[in-house]
Amino acid sequence: MTHDAIHLHGVDKTFGHQKVLAGLDWRIARGQVVGLLGRNGAGKSTLIECALGLRDLDAGAATLFGEPVGALPDAVRADIGYVPQKPTLFDWLTPVQMLDYFQAMYPRWNAPKVEALLARWGFDTLTLHKTIARLSVGQQQRLSIIRALAHDPALLVLDEPVSSLDPLGRRDFLRELVGDVVERDTTVVFSTHILSDLERVAMDVAFLKGGRIALQAPLDDLLDSARRITGPAASLDALRFGDELRRERNAAGTVSILARPSDGELAALRATAPQLRADPLNLEDLFVEVTR
Repeated sequence: MTHDAIHLHGVDKTFGHQKVLAGLDWRIARGQVVGLLGRNGAGKSTLIECALGLRDLDAGAATLFGEPVGALPDAVRADIGYVPQKPTLFDWLTPVQMLDYFQAMYPRWNAPKVEALLARWGFDTLTLHKTIARLSVGQQQRLSIIRALAHDPALLVLDEPVSSLDPLGRRDFLRELVGDVVERDTTVVFSTHILSDLERVAMDVAFLKGGRIALQAPLDDLLDSARRITGPAASLDALRFGDELRRERNAAGTVSILARPSDGELAALRATAPQLRADPLNLEDLFVEVTR
């Protein structure tokens, strides 16, 4: 039996009086590349930390490759690469010392890849021998990414990994991600607020809203099928769609529906009510609509 790379079931997480995750279910198959989207404060980092066993769950269960996150075997731990939103490096060490330390922990450490990434991402001899505390935030983020990629992980989890990088740095990282990691059939979870970056990388997207995954689907399928259907309430009140995500009525007496109608439903809509609009959505539109 092949287990999912990530499986969360009924996960709750509360901080004080604020419930961040509420009965959340989430499955990511091996080899999937999933972009995680949600508004600021929706709980994306908390979800990632719960999935990796970095935070205790208030309820529910989480497994990685079929193993409970609270008791992961060393072999599974060695298959995970993680880039947190804020780099957590040993800032009193130099990059060379820090990478040597982690190399001793991972049997599949890819030294030629590390050397190539350091060279491509601007780590010259002088930079490599500074303490990490003296590096810029962007350099620390690059170093955190290199550390996560160095052992060719089977699961790579990236929480806003390029937030401190300039456009050139983001492009270089995304090229590395697409050209190497994704093509090796690595499972990737990629949280970002830069939607254009996500469109270059993600094959699937998951939207976090209200403590749960509100929607997950292949990105191309979503962009092909999602429609904002608008028109008079008299025409739309009686219509129902098999994959309807949200429906609202405004003060002017019109109705707006976010749905993924089938080809047959769209054809019937146009035949019976040609005055109605069924507009496609780009990823930014879809993000706004789903997370409202």
